[in-house]
Amino acid sequence: MTHTRRKFMTDTAAGLTAASLSTTFANEQVAIPSGKAEHCIFIWLGGGVGQMDTFDPKRPGDPKKKEAGSYYEAVNTAIPGVKVCKHLSRCANVLDRFVILRTVHHDVIDEHAAAVNRMHTGRLTSGTIVYPSIGSIVSHEKANAKSNVPGYVLIGYPNLTRGPGFLGAKHTYLYLTDTESGPPALTRPKMSESRQQRRERLLAMLRTNYLEKHKGEKILTDYDAITEQAFRLASPQFMSVFDLAEEPGTLRESYGGEFGQRCLLARRLVQSGVSFIEVAHNLNFVNGTGWDVHNDGILNQYLLIEELDKALSTLVVDLEKHKLLEKTLIVVASEFGRPAKFDGGGGRGHHSKAFSVVLAGGGIKAGQVVGETDELAETPISHPISVPDLFATIFNALGINPAKNLKAGKRPVPITDMGKPAAPLFV
Repeated sequence: MTHTRRKFMTDTAAGLTAASLSTTFANEQVAIPSGKAEHCIFIWLGGGVGQMDTFDPKRPGDPKKKEAGSYYEAVNTAIPGVKVCKHLSRCANVLDRFVILRTVHHDVIDEHAAAVNRMHTGRLTSGTIVYPSIGSIVSHEKANAKSNVPGYVLIGYPNLTRGPGFLGAKHTYLYLTDTESGPPALTRPKMSESRQQRRERLLAMLRTNYLEKHKGEKILTDYDAITEQAFRLASPQFMSVFDLAEEPGTLRESYGGEFGQRCLLARRLVQSGVSFIEVAHNLNFVNGTGWDVHNDGILNQYLLIEELDKALSTLVVDLEKHKLLEKTLIVVASEFGRPAKFDGGGGRGHHSKAFSVVLAGGGIKAGQVVGETDELAETPISHPISVPDLFATIFNALGINPAKNLKAGKRPVPITDMGKPAAPLFV
């Protein structure tokens, strides 16, 4: 008995020493070690992805007969006993590198913009404070301010939801809307190098004089910091990252079309040292409606799924070949899911009470499903995961303490809204 008690105390002490925080799972207190990932690729599927038509398939449905259920057949995966939609066959073969969180939920149903904001900031909108996006938080916590690469790159259309909020302009994104050209903000005017240098010297003098007259004005110091960073980023060394022609043609083909090329660029940005890259799957890709498949918009949904399947599976394998998968957390998310029931036109409405978010890489314990939904993938029946929990899980994988406070001026603001990491990913 003494030996058992001594061993228990020793093991407990060792576990607590290694842990950075703890949470509750299966009615037990579980010590959760902090992750060590250095980068995050956040794949955004705008419009609301139907969980039962992708990563949480259920019984077959029939839109013509209005029988609720999955639109497609399911296939086996590299995780025994786990199935996904048949149009995710490539991901199915490498699913042992993934974790499927099937019980993510929130309470925003009918408003896309509010749900997008929730899934980017982890918060309700507030009239008194503008919360930073997840990309800006990761940039704030992980990026090297003196680096010649940005902390946060958005491959898609910019908006407030993806912005830095109270963290300030130096933690905003560098964006581009396609992969054919580099970021428009970094395109140098066509002139000789000597003329460019003369202009930069003149600008530097004007900036110095103006800042001297307006010391302490945060908006000006932030703008100055961004201007200085922009000059550094416009160097040929960083701009070469956007030249996808440097990659083998066979690899580019394996990624697929524009969305796939964005994912390939994300890998190159990770290699350059960028901490957070959002890859947006724009609504005008492939089927004209994106993932918001009301009525007959669902007819070509499979094209979107196949495009995701090709790009995502290639990205995972490509990162693995470059020995970057363990250092890079991939997150695949949408603003909400879809109900199993079909609408009057045979499509699906909105559903936020249970939907899937998929993770890969990043040193998490892959090859598992966390959380279970009911027979229609509409209600969590085990391990529900709130949006704050999702954010805490992502932060913890990146070695960011999900219990810390940020500062909005002098006001402390918790980095998540009381979120706890999903324990099975770390212990």
